Amino acid sequence: MWAFFHKLGSPRWFYAIAARFSPWCWAAAAILIVVGSVWGLAFAPVDYQQGNSFRIIYVHVPAAFLAQSIFMAMAVSGFVFMVWKIKVADMAGAMMAPLGAAMTFIALLSGSVWGKPTWGTWWQWDARLTSMLILLFLYGGVMLLRASFARRDSGAKAASVLAMVGLINIPIIKYSVDWWYTLHQSATFTLTERPAMPAEMWLPLLIMVVGFYAFFVAFTLTRTRSEILRREGSKRWVQELFEETR
Repeated sequence: MWAFFHKLGSPRWFYAIAARFSPWCWAAAAILIVVGSVWGLAFAPVDYQQGNSFRIIYVHVPAAFLAQSIFMAMAVSGFVFMVWKIKVADMAGAMMAPLGAAMTFIALLSGSVWGKPTWGTWWQWDARLTSMLILLFLYGGVMLLRASFARRDSGAKAASVLAMVGLINIPIIKYSVDWWYTLHQSATFTLTERPAMPAEMWLPLLIMVVGFYAFFVAFTLTRTRSEILRREGSKRWVQELFEETR
């Protein structure tokens, strides 16, 4: 396992592995998201309380899940880079940040659109909403720190530290609806409890969640491959690769 871990840290080896798996991830993401979207938006039954406005759940929930998961993955990548000096981990973390920020913004925007007919307001300084807004600021801080240093390694270290420290916000987001009185509803479904909604509603949601995660993996693999070529462009193996493709 450790041999595989260190091999994965090789830019050349990671580049080859990513090239092999990224097309499958892109295909899975496209199929799952299309199936989940059509099923959820066109065929899932109308909610007896919220009507058709509940259908925004098929974008809001996957985006919120992914926003938190990407930040955790980014923090893990930062830890691996800080401890073992593995460059690929830093590259992957850098490529994750923009997608994580985008997913956080989508979660906030879709939540506001959903909140207007449900709560009667676009925004409320609710514990869940506020902690998600803080997550968006953390993503912005990580990207800003990375770009603020003349030396790339210094920026990478600063961004990694902020990502690891910012992890404290993730359990706050998750348990905010349990710790405080909030307008935001509790978790739609969990791995340990049976979903409250009927299968015709939660199955397309599950498909969308898996599709979003497949998209995240495909995006990260593809963007990291591009970053490897940018940073390792002077290496012999990259030059040989370019010569083979001519």
